[in-house]
Amino acid sequence: MHKQTLDSPEAIRFLVNSFYDKVRVDPLIGPVFTDVAQVDWSSHLPKMYAFWETIILGNNTYNGHPFRPHLLVNQKHTLRTEHFERWLQLFYATLAENFTGETADQVRQRATQIAIVWNQKLNYLNS
Repeated sequence: MHKQTLDSPEAIRFLVNSFYDKVRVDPLIGPVFTDVAQVDWSSHLPKMYAFWETIILGNNTYNGHPFRPHLLVNQKHTLRTEHFERWLQLFYATLAENFTGETADQVRQRATQIAIVWNQKLNYLNS
């Protein structure tokens, strides 16, 4: 399969869709999304397109508070380090399978930063 660069809304939608296809069937974090958070994918995916477009393309399409939903999920089901590690594993795999270039590397670094910071915040709140 031909790898693409992350330089368009279409590429970002492909990234998000491919990633969440993995998440939904994952035995560790899939149930957190489907059973605990009861994610409405028809509204969640467009938010994720906008979130990553804002980060990657700088087009400011995302308007929201991305940490807040994770805080609410954490009140129902404690999110632990292994949840964030699995999230990153699936995200890294999706990037490696489908994308190439400097932007893909930057997105990998940004995803790592997000996971580390949010995990630290939740660990602090859970202690």
